[in-house]
Amino acid sequence: MMARLKLKNHAGASKRFRRTGTGKLMRRKAGLRHILTSKNAKRKSRLNDTVLISKADRSAVKRLLPYS
Repeated sequence: MMARLKLKNHAGASKRFRRTGTGKLMRRKAGLRHILTSKNAKRKSRLNDTVLISKADRSAVKRLLPYS
C-alpha cells in the first residue's frame, strides 16, 4: 500500500495571503515600504488597506496554499 504524501504550503505565500471567513483570499497593497515622503496622506491611507486578490491570480495562489 502506498502512503499519501502531504503537500507543503509555500512559505512566502503563506506570509502574504490570508483567508477570509468565507474562504476568499486577501492581500496587502504594494507601495508602502519606502519613498513615503513623496506620497500624500490620502494615497498612503488607501495603500494601508487589504483587498481581495484578482480572479486571474486566484488559482495560482490556491495551488501555493493547498491546506488553507
